[in-house]
Amino acid sequence: MSSVVVVGAGPTGLALACGLAAAGVRVRVVEKRQEPATTSRALGLQPRGAEVLDRLGALADLPERSVGIARVVTHVNGKPMADLQVGRPTKLVTRPGLLMSQVDVEAALRQRLSELGVEVEWGKELLAVAQDVSGVTLSFPGEQIRSTWLIGCDGAHSRVRKAAGIDFPGVSVIENFLLADVQADLPLPPDTVSVWLRADSMLGAFPLPGHRVWRLMAPARAEDLDPGADGIANELTRQLRDHAGLAPSLVAKVLWTSTFRIHRRLASTYRRGRILLAGDAAHIHSPFGGQGMNTGLGDAENLAWKLALVTHGSASDALLDTYEAERRPIAREVLASTSSLTRMVVGDTAFARVARDHVFVPLMNRPLVQRLIWEQSSQLKIHYRTGPLGARFGGRGPLGTPRAGDRVPDLPCRRTDRSSTRLHAELGARWVLLVPAPGDGEAYLAVAERHLGPAMAVIPLVPSASKRRCVMLVRPDGHLAWKGGSTTSLDTWLRHKLGTTTHHTPESDET
Repeated sequence: MSSVVVVGAGPTGLALACGLAAAGVRVRVVEKRQEPATTSRALGLQPRGAEVLDRLGALADLPERSVGIARVVTHVNGKPMADLQVGRPTKLVTRPGLLMSQVDVEAALRQRLSELGVEVEWGKELLAVAQDVSGVTLSFPGEQIRSTWLIGCDGAHSRVRKAAGIDFPGVSVIENFLLADVQADLPLPPDTVSVWLRADSMLGAFPLPGHRVWRLMAPARAEDLDPGADGIANELTRQLRDHAGLAPSLVAKVLWTSTFRIHRRLASTYRRGRILLAGDAAHIHSPFGGQGMNTGLGDAENLAWKLALVTHGSASDALLDTYEAERRPIAREVLASTSSLTRMVVGDTAFARVARDHVFVPLMNRPLVQRLIWEQSSQLKIHYRTGPLGARFGGRGPLGTPRAGDRVPDLPCRRTDRSSTRLHAELGARWVLLVPAPGDGEAYLAVAERHLGPAMAVIPLVPSASKRRCVMLVRPDGHLAWKGGSTTSLDTWLRHKLGTTTHHTPESDET
C-alpha cells in the first residue's frame, strides 16, 4: 500500500511528488497520458516558481536554457505607449523570471523525481475512487491501487475532484483564446514581449527558446474562427498583420496551435477526507500575468512538507487543513487579479478601453509602478501571516525581520567552512534553523529534531543579518515558522502547531 498516490504528471504533480520523495514518503505518480507532453502550454517561471524548483533540486540548467526577458512593450493603436522593465533586481526580487516551455519544466522535474527513485506510471487512467477511514482505493483498467492519501493534480477536468464530490464553481472570462508557436523572422527584439492593443482586441508575441521561435496569442470571437490548426494560424497571422503591420509571410512554420476557453474557477474545498487537490484541479484562471503554473508549484511545495509530517506520524492530519487555509486565499487573489487584468487588456467595454489606453498603459512607464508590478507578479510577496500557522497580526518585526508566515528574505548566511553564501541557495526542501552565530543552535536543533526528524540544517547568519539574537525556524517552503529566544517556546510551538498538544503558544515570544 502506497502512502500517497498523485494523479497527474504535470508541473504540480511532479513537484509534489519530488517534495514527498525527498522527505522519505512512499509516493506513486500515475498519469492517463501515454507519454510526456511535447507542446509548450505555460510559458515560464516567475521568480518564486524558480525558487521552488531550486529547493527541490530540479532547477538544473533551466536558467541557462531560458529566454531572458528585459521588457514588455505595449502598443496602443499601433504606437508603442509603455516600456515595462522586467527582470531588474529589487530588494525583494533577486532572481529573474524565466521564459521557457512547460515541457522543459516538466522534464527537469521528472529527472529529479527519477533521481529520488520514483518513475511516472504512464497510461494509467483513473476510473473510480472510494475512500474509507483508513485509506483510498483507486480503480484503473485491470488494476486497483490502495493508498493512504490521494492527491488530485489532474487539471481543470480533474476526475479526482469529481470523484470526491468537490464543487468547482466559476464563470468564463473570454470565450475563445488562440495560441500558436511558430518559427518566424519577426523584426522584434529577442528579449522583449510585444503586445498590441486596439479597441477590444489584442495580440501578444513572446520569444521562446529555439531558433526564431515565437508564441503568438490573441482572443477571438467564435464566429471569426475557422476550425482546425490552419484556421487558428490564419487568424493569428492576420492579427499580426493588422496589429503590428508584419507580413504573414514572415511566419515560416507553425509548430503547434491550440484554442481554449478562459475560465475563472475555484474548488469549494481543497480537501475531502483523504483526498486533496492542487494546481489546476483546484483553481483555473486567465493566463495573463503568467501565474498559473507558478501557483500550482506553490500548492505542491506547501502541501508536500505537511503531508510528509502527517505520513511519518510527526503531526496530526489536522495539519493538512492548514494547506487550504494558506493556499486557497492565494488562488482566490490570483483569480481576481488575472480576471481584472484580462478584462482591462482586452477592453471589453468602451469605458475599459479609454481607461486602458489613457490611464493604465501610460502608468506602466513610471518606475514605481514598474517595480510594484514586477514584485507582485514575482509571487515573492506571498505570505501566510494571517493563516493558522502565521503570526495573526500584520507588519514586520524590528529591523524588518519577518513575522511567522512571511517568506524569509534571501539573507546572507555562513556555511560551516565560513564562506559566505545566500540563504535560499542553502535551504533545500527541508527545515532550517537560522542562528545568530556558529554554535548557537545545538539545543534548538535537539528540540526541533525530536518533532521534525533529523533531516534539518543549522545555518548561522552573517553578523549584518543577525542584529537581534533570536533563532528562526524556517519551513521547507522558505516561510518563517517560528522565532524566539528559548527552547521551551520552540517545543511548545511545535507541539501546538503539529497537533500533538492543545497548549497555546505565547504571542509575546514572537518578536
